[in-house]
Amino acid sequence: MSRLRHFESMLLKWNARINLVSARDAQNIWTRHIADSLRLMPLIPSGSRVIDLGSGGGFPGLIIGIACDIDITLVESDQRKCAFLREAARACAVNAKVICDRIESVSLPPAPIITARALASLDRLIGWSAPLLQPDGVALFLKGKNVDEELHNARRIWDMRVEIVNEPARPEGVILKVSHIQRAGIKDG
Repeated sequence: MSRLRHFESMLLKWNARINLVSARDAQNIWTRHIADSLRLMPLIPSGSRVIDLGSGGGFPGLIIGIACDIDITLVESDQRKCAFLREAARACAVNAKVICDRIESVSLPPAPIITARALASLDRLIGWSAPLLQPDGVALFLKGKNVDEELHNARRIWDMRVEIVNEPARPEGVILKVSHIQRAGIKDG
């Protein structure tokens, strides 16, 4: 908990200079960002290797790195946000590697878990995740109220197994647990 509070303090300090979260969200860091990111904890085994796409202000990547004892790679294209991520990971003792590059340009060994939050439509997330995900891996995406439409659009391009993890206390958002990803119309063989 102390590491999460230290992260919050750093985020608020840096946010004044580089806009990591919106001004209205700065009032609700815990409920809007930290608690939302922590929802992934039960789905990530301790010691896992995770790639977080579009890490931005550290959500969910740094938060789950703090909470879950994992080896995490944070992918972010904004140089200033990468500087924040590096400093926050160091200060909060997170075993994190920060890659400052566009997701589609990144070449990393596939990981068993990919995460992303508030980044892009599901079809784009899956396209970016597929080459970075181990064949038996799982992508965990925090999604909002348009999840049904995003699923419909993604299924036009991708065949996948999807489990929707919902919490009654958070009807505005779900976690999509996506696995067995392949282009639509292509069968294993």
